Amino acid sequence: MQLSAGGLTPSRIRQVLCRRAICTGRFARRLRHDNSGVSLLELALSLPFLLTLGLYGTEMAYMATVNMQVGEIAISVADNASRLGQTDNSSVTPTVTEAQIDSVMIGALFEGDAFDFKKNGRIILSSLEKDSITGKQYIHWQRCTGDLDRDSTYGPAGTGLSVLTLPGMGPASNKITANSSSAVMFVEVFYDYQPLFGTMFAGDTVFHREAAFIIRDDRNLTSGVTGSGGNSSCS
Repeated sequence: MQLSAGGLTPSRIRQVLCRRAICTGRFARRLRHDNSGVSLLELALSLPFLLTLGLYGTEMAYMATVNMQVGEIAISVADNASRLGQTDNSSVTPTVTEAQIDSVMIGALFEGDAFDFKKNGRIILSSLEKDSITGKQYIHWQRCTGDLDRDSTYGPAGTGLSVLTLPGMGPASNKITANSSSAVMFVEVFYDYQPLFGTMFAGDTVFHREAAFIIRDDRNLTSGVTGSGGNSSCS
């Protein structure tokens, strides 16, 4: 009997190799039909896309919410400022004081506390009036709060009486003007948006919202803002 290396005959070697080939073929067929890991593989491939989409949706939802709240701050300040000086004493025409304006501004900052409005926002409250002598629209007085460095789009206090003219305040297609012996509390709100995920989905975005209310009662407009010690200067 002829022996091969290792003590195996050629026929024995062929049998071993044949069995291995059969086993390998069976394993390959089982592997080809085995789909138990398909779901895990699909999850691994789609997870980056799903995660990115989820983060993007969260960012957009948060941005829309903050933008809405900035608009609500503008409406709230204009509405509250229009009510300043109201009194039941018909013999006295009320004035607006620095302390009253400060209270309105402080309330607005509390509204935006959840998204750090004081540090990244600016509120500009202007009293739009009609000059009794020239009939011009002008900004009688202006008060501000918030740390964001922004100026009014329409100019500082006094704009409209000097060389600059002021046709009104608001969109070009719908300018708001004040009537004689009355005033419009016009509010501009700016907010430098702070994204949740840095600059991944949102770049440098500044929200700008406006609101206006006519004063609700008689008001002594000649004296402007009375009192001292106010903390809402625009300077």
